[in-house]
Amino acid sequence: MEAYEIFRDLAIIILAAKVFGVIAARFRAPQVVGMIVAGIVIGPSVLGWVQQSDFLMQMAEIGVMLLMFVAGLDTDLKELIKTGPAAFAVACAGVFVPLVGGYVLYSCMYGFSPIGSLDFYKAVFIGVIMTATSVSITVQALMEMGRLKTRVGTLILSAAIIDDVIGIIVLTFVIGFRNPGTNPAGVIVNTLLFLAFCAAFGFAFYYLFKFLDSRYEHRRRIPILSLAMCFAFSYVAEHYFGIADITGAYVAGIVLCSIRDSKYIAEKMDISSYMLFGPIFFASIGLKTSLEGLDAGILVFSLAFVAVALVAKIIGCGLTSKLFGYSWPDALKVGIGMMTRGEVALIVAQKGLAVGLMDRRYFTAVILLIVISSVATPILLKLMYRRDEVPRHRGKL
Repeated sequence: MEAYEIFRDLAIIILAAKVFGVIAARFRAPQVVGMIVAGIVIGPSVLGWVQQSDFLMQMAEIGVMLLMFVAGLDTDLKELIKTGPAAFAVACAGVFVPLVGGYVLYSCMYGFSPIGSLDFYKAVFIGVIMTATSVSITVQALMEMGRLKTRVGTLILSAAIIDDVIGIIVLTFVIGFRNPGTNPAGVIVNTLLFLAFCAAFGFAFYYLFKFLDSRYEHRRRIPILSLAMCFAFSYVAEHYFGIADITGAYVAGIVLCSIRDSKYIAEKMDISSYMLFGPIFFASIGLKTSLEGLDAGILVFSLAFVAVALVAKIIGCGLTSKLFGYSWPDALKVGIGMMTRGEVALIVAQKGLAVGLMDRRYFTAVILLIVISSVATPILLKLMYRRDEVPRHRGKL
């Protein structure tokens, strides 16, 4: 392919991603779903206008880094600390139950494999995808109903933040164990060393950026340096510790989330991500999604995957919140609020594909999960709160 042809591909990807994103939004689905569909339509499976290439893969990888970096920047550490044991327990259950559920689902459909084998880790990885929580749609629904600052709303928001942190740690361990010949002790040691590295250099970079922030507030050099830090942490994580590079990007965002200019940095990162790297990443998922292997077996697996993923969050998060004194209706709201999936699930799936822990045909299940959970969660929450209001209205009659 000639070098100039990449400009044609980029033009098609950006335009198609935007058009399909707007169409998805009109149907009250996340725009990322439309971008993925755009990749399927313009890719080899349908029109064949754009072919996957090394350049597009590398651009998509940058998109992943930016998304995880911004996710870290958007983390509210103060809120995270205030949540207490209830949010932490709900988050742990919201990771553990779907993780087990995904493993059991895959194993029941394709056979149980010996612990340590590649197929065993593939089964575990299906559960890892289910652990991710995307609370943005839930937050929007709660804001519209004026319920975000309630006890339930605060618990959902805080637990979702902790959920993502735990999910990234689980992903790190699973990828570290992906090779059957991997020494388990070595994976644990490398992970601990990476955490030590993050603690030491994280504090150093935090105070450095805090100083720069006080001298050059809202100056473009701050986002530029922070982006360099993001890429540096990603490189160090993967190259020196064998940790997923997205973990490094996420940690870099968390390190800087408490400085005054964190929102300014996130806004600058969002420009690049929204304009170029984000559409390329989500469209690349569509480009990689193969419809040739789509058969009845995959459809059955996809529907079962969605059902297990949704129910596991409701059971794990709902029952755990009940143990901390929440009423059954409120516990059910917590479980429903935690079941949405979005960008993080896609990023995890993409990483699994890159390291050989996931086949392309299973992207259908992930996309279906995002669509159904994103549409169902706001509807169910509104029905739950509307039911709570009925007795009060009847009392006034």
